[in-house]
Amino acid sequence: MALAVTNSNISPRKLRDDLYFYSYQQDSNIPLVISVLASLIERNLARNQRIAKNCTWALSKNVRTRVFDCHETPDMTIQSYLERIFRYTRAGPSVYVVAYVYIDRFCQLYPEFRISPRNVHRLLITTIMVASKYVEDMNYRNSYFARVGGLTTNEMNKLEMEFLFMMGFKFHVNVSVFESYCCHLEREVSIGGGYEIERTLRCAEEIKSKQREERRCSQITRVLL
Repeated sequence: MALAVTNSNISPRKLRDDLYFYSYQQDSNIPLVISVLASLIERNLARNQRIAKNCTWALSKNVRTRVFDCHETPDMTIQSYLERIFRYTRAGPSVYVVAYVYIDRFCQLYPEFRISPRNVHRLLITTIMVASKYVEDMNYRNSYFARVGGLTTNEMNKLEMEFLFMMGFKFHVNVSVFESYCCHLEREVSIGGGYEIERTLRCAEEIKSKQREERRCSQITRVLL
């Protein structure tokens, strides 16, 4: 998936700090990672629209991926949609990074799939909801995410179930993968050279800590048995 953007208005240092400190702030500002993700997807969307205009074969022929198509294109920009999701769910920046990982994996699994105005909103609300369940300790119900995303509960449930099976339930994101996607997002908004990428993102460290705890519990269990 060729997602790329150059946005000189966003400082990579601010993006890095946003990922590092956000969960410990009481600030209501929109995380910068949302602007970066929105720009990446909008760029990809524009590219796909140009391809589709010139190549009729570029349209996805996979019936399964059409589950994300809506009958009427939502009149809302990607930026506005992501901001709406954030305001009502308060999902931390790491959720959007993991959602980005899922979107990239999905596009690699289904290369004929093209992000379009008809499917992008449903794809985003689905991946963010699934990522939230993976990253966050506390989550809203599917019915709440459905209202936030402009869907019915049945639609939200169906999208989640279809996405889980289409991805083969492979949703684990290890620390190295998480950091590589963070670095990719940072590089997309870097200004000039000599930028040193932060390797100790707090959210990544939390994932690593949970993995160590799981291994320790597993070892204790084997000893007791």
